[in-house]
Amino acid sequence: MAELRTFTFIDVLQPQFTAFVASTAAGYLPVAEQASLWVEIAPGMDIQRVTDVALKRTNVRPAVQVVERAFGLLEVHSFDQGEVREAGRAILDYLELQEKDRLRPVIKTGTMITNVDPYQAMLINRMRRGSMLIAGETLYILEVHPAGYACIAANEAEKAAPITIVHVQPVGAFGRVYLGGTEAAITEAAAAVHNALASIDGRPNPA
Repeated sequence: MAELRTFTFIDVLQPQFTAFVASTAAGYLPVAEQASLWVEIAPGMDIQRVTDVALKRTNVRPAVQVVERAFGLLEVHSFDQGEVREAGRAILDYLELQEKDRLRPVIKTGTMITNVDPYQAMLINRMRRGSMLIAGETLYILEVHPAGYACIAANEAEKAAPITIVHVQPVGAFGRVYLGGTEAAITEAAAAVHNALASIDGRPNPA
């Protein structure tokens, strides 16, 4: 039986996060203001069948399908929120699970660095896939388990404050989000991230 790790519905994709997904994904790229569903399960190969179920039963399009041995991640999106929610119901029915069977997110690290040194900004910019981190800005780094919750964290941060998304890693043992901006904006974004993740219920997370 598959383990439901992440199951998150995003009502309105924000412009920066959407652009980040579109620049890194291999599937049908989303656009801002669409609704989106992110599902992470174990074992990874089972995500192939999950994708099949979602696409055959609803009119959604997939942007992300990552298949690893341990974990699999799927994103689907549409302008029709009802279609995206129906895709989620179809997936849960197939898995014989409920939304509450997902793992509750656990924040492992929430680090804020003010007045980032130019050399540290250079190091981060070499690995980033999003916006540049500018020297002197405030940097926020989130590490969350399971990894798929990094997506809703980045989207909610952008909703809450005028930050820049530097990098999002929603795959692997832990998810990571790197944000840049003024200290005030980062403080506001970090609070929104914590509130969003705290509002997600599920089964206890042993992490």
